[in-house]
Formats: sequence, C-alpha cells, structure tokens
Amino acid sequence: MEKTLKVIAAVSLTFFFLYCYGDHREQLERSAADRDSIAYWAAGRLIAEHRNPYDHAQVLDLQRQHGYLEDRPLVLRTPPWSLFLVAPLGWLSPFSAWIAWLAVLFGCLVIGVRVTRKLYDATSSHNLFVVVAYTFAPVPACLVSGQMGLVLMLGIVLFLYLEPNYPIAAGAALILPFAKPHLLVLFWLGLFVWVVSKRRYRVVFGFLASLALAILVAIVLNEKVFTDYREMLRGAAIQREFIPAFSGVLRLWVFRQWFWVQFVPMAIGAIWAVIYIFRNLSGWRWQVHGPALLIVSVLTTPYGWLSDEAVLLPAVLQAAALVYAIREHLSMRSKVAIAVFGSLNLLLLLILRFKIPFSTVIYFWSSLVWSSWYFYGVHLHSRLIPRPESREVVPRVKTIGGCDA
Repeated sequence: MEKTLKVIAAVSLTFFFLYCYGDHREQLERSAADRDSIAYWAAGRLIAEHRNPYDHAQVLDLQRQHGYLEDRPLVLRTPPWSLFLVAPLGWLSPFSAWIAWLAVLFGCLVIGVRVTRKLYDATSSHNLFVVVAYTFAPVPACLVSGQMGLVLMLGIVLFLYLEPNYPIAAGAALILPFAKPHLLVLFWLGLFVWVVSKRRYRVVFGFLASLALAILVAIVLNEKVFTDYREMLRGAAIQREFIPAFSGVLRLWVFRQWFWVQFVPMAIGAIWAVIYIFRNLSGWRWQVHGPALLIVSVLTTPYGWLSDEAVLLPAVLQAAALVYAIREHLSMRSKVAIAVFGSLNLLLLLILRFKIPFSTVIYFWSSLVWSSWYFYGVHLHSRLIPRPESREVVPRVKTIGGCDA
C-alpha cells in the first residue's frame, strides 16, 4: 500500500510540474538566465567546443545571447579538474541545462540524506532527518541559485560512508568537494595528517586516480586550460570583492584595505584543527571526527557563500541525531536553545524568500549558526550521556557491512 501511494504521489507531482511548465514556459526559460547555473552552462558550452571556459568576453557573449542582462559575466571560478561536472551541460540549452543541473542537485540531496542516515543509525528518526535536511537554509539556497554545494556535500558523505571498507572508492569520491578546495582547507589538513600517520595510502590512490582522470578530461577538451585558468584568476580582482562570509565581514568592518586579513580566521582555525586532530588521532574515525573539521573549515574560509554551506549537511544532521538521542532528557533551557537555532534557520529561509542577493552582508552570520548548533549538540549529548572510554560522543556509527565501527 505504501509503495502504491508513493507511485501515485510521484505520478501526480510529475503531471503537476508538466502543467506548471506548460503554463509558465516563457517565464521559466527567461529565469534560467538569472541562475548561477548559467555560468556552468557557458563553461560547459565553451569547453565542449574546445574554447576557453574562463574567458570573460566569450562567456558574456554567450550569456547575453540567452537573456542575461548584467554587464558583468558569471564566469566559472572552480579549477580545471572540476570541468568534467559541467562539460555535459554544454550540449544543452541554458534552460535544459538548468533543469538537468537541478535534477543532479536533487539527486545529490536525496542520496546524501539517505547515506547520512545510515552513517548515524537514525532509523528511529527518519522524519527528523528529512525535515532538518530539506529545511536547512543552504539547501534551498543551493537549489534556487543552481550552485554546486550539494554536489560537494555528496562527495563528503560518500567519503565518510565508504572509507572504513572501501578506501579507494572513498578517495575517489573526494574529487567532488575538491572542486572548491578553498572551502574545506581544515578538512584537507586533517586528511593529510591522517593519511601520513595511519598510512592510509589507498585513499590517496583513489583520490589521485580520480584527480588525474578529471585533469585529463579538461586537457583533452582544451590543452591550455590551466593557463587560461591562471590568467582568469589574475584578472578576477577577487581581493576587491566583498565576500559575505565571516572572514569577509571581519575585513570589511576592521581592515578594509588589507586582503590578507580574510585569511586570519583560517590561520586560527588551522591551529585549532592541529590540536583537535592530534588530540583524537589515536582513535580517529572520519564519521565521528570529520564533521567538526567541515564546520570550522566553512566558518573560517576566506571565500564562501550561503549555497556552499550545503556541504555542512552531514554535520548538521549528525548534531540533530545526537540531540534526538537524548530528547527525553532535555531541560527546558536546552529546548529553548534548540528552538532559537530553528528560528535562526527560519529567518534565513525568510531572507531567501524575499530574494535578497547572496552578495549582501545579511548572510555573513549563517556559518556562525551552524557551528554553534553542531558544537552545542555534541556538548549536550556528551554532558547527558558521558562515555569515559572515548573523548567524542556520537550515536552508533555503522560500516557498510552493518557492523559497529
């Protein structure tokens, strides 16, 4: 009966979306030019034609041909090894590319949530995981803008899930978050220390193999792509842009002319990360300790947007599972604190509803909310259910084989 209802619901939704598309086709096709996904489409079209996907003039010309009205083009800034993600979009129209990319993002979200549930043994909190995941503000932000945050998230989740039993595949999955390496600097630092100290070289082999393949694809499509990328970075003048991240606001309010100030939070975060890593290295488990590195990486990144914070979904869900496990022991003050976090997330959803551009300062505090939520959930669980044999307190983590890790 349940499967029948799901089929009926799926068919009904399909017909509903087809009706909406037929009724608002022109408006929907025009809106594709206003999404960040048009940058992916333009890069895909240029690289598929063996041209420079980072050339501002060519990108702007392509985008204006399809309804883009701004003077400044939306140019892809991710490194050449990420081009394999967007190259297939170049064979489509901007609208079809947006729909296809949206389908990819939804697929990443659904798979990511399901795998994260398996990671943290959340069978008893299925509805909680679904509600938290689909209302986590960076998720709709990523879907609306057409950015790649959910793709990065899927790579992280697959790494956490596959690492205990399939290290080569786990390493290969890291090619997805490596599309934006600056976003998770502390995660990469932890990975380096862990690989060297634990000699987990099969993870490195999987990662390097996928990286080499991605680079090969880019070079085959455009042999000068790395030179083109370097020239794009030189002319991008990122240091003169306002980045609505914590580091960007710190620089804006205190040291506007000093670009290096944006890297100070990351340097402080690196010090914390080294202490955290070595403190837990003897019993390190990525499913347990990795989310903390994700949280602090995004909090201290010198360059990031709300849509990028979708990569934090496994950490946010881990904290939700921790709190759910102790729900019967929560005090009124704890319940109020949890309600405050929920209200702050709702506020971000309302800001998104009013279509306030991501480049405004109003979004800078979002990463502070997620980091506070994560560490509050971990602390609350460890305080109410202490485990003397471990410094970290987490719900039971399962490996692929179903055995406790």
